[in-house]
Amino acid sequence: MSAASLARAERVALCDLLDEVGPEAPTLCDGWTTTLLAAHLVVRERRPDVSPGLMLGGAAARHTTRVTARAAQRVPYELLVERVRSGPPLWIRPVDGPMNLVEFTVHHEDVRRAADGWAPRVGLDDLQDALWPYQRSSTRLRARSVRDVDLSIARPDGDPLHVSKAAKVTPSDRPVLITAEPLELALFFFGRRDHAVVACTGDPEGIAELRSAPIGF
Repeated sequence: MSAASLARAERVALCDLLDEVGPEAPTLCDGWTTTLLAAHLVVRERRPDVSPGLMLGGAAARHTTRVTARAAQRVPYELLVERVRSGPPLWIRPVDGPMNLVEFTVHHEDVRRAADGWAPRVGLDDLQDALWPYQRSSTRLRARSVRDVDLSIARPDGDPLHVSKAAKVTPSDRPVLITAEPLELALFFFGRRDHAVVACTGDPEGIAELRSAPIGF
C-alpha cells in the first residue's frame, strides 16, 4: 500500500475510534481530550496560519492554541470528527502521504493507548515498512536537544541506523541503541516515551538522558 493509502486508513480508524469513545475521552497529548485532538486535526489542515505554531513557541504557538481551543468550543464534536474523516483539503491531497502518515498513526495511538488495557496492534507490516523511512530525519530532529549521546535506532532483527549527526559526535559521547518497530520508534520520539514499546541498550547514563531530555520541536 502507498503512504497515502495508509494515511487514509489511519485517518478512518482514528475517526471510528473518536466516534466510539466520545468527546471527553483522554489522550496521550498532554491536557487534551478527544475534542481538542479532533480540533487540532481540523485546524492543522484547514488553517494555514496555525502552521508556524505547530513547530515554534512564543506568539506563534499561542495563536495556534487559541485557534484550536476556539474550534473545540464552537464546533460540535461530531462535526469536528466528520471534517477529519472527510480528508484533507484539495490542495493538501497530493502530499497526504508524507504529511499525514506519521501524524495520524501517532494520534490514533494517542487515543488507543490512553485507555486501560491497550496492547500494540499486530499485522501492520505494510504500515511499519512505510513508517521506517521517516525515522532517520525525524529522529535526528526530535532528539536534537539530547546532549552527548551517540544515538542509533534499529528495527527488530535489522541493522542499526545511525541518526546522530556525524559532525557533532565526539569520542566522549555515550552510545545508545533503541530497537523497536517503526511505529513504536515514532511514538517514542514524539514524546510518548512511557507508552512506546522499545528496547534501549548501551550507556546507562545515555539511556537515562534519552528518556528524560526534552524531545520534539
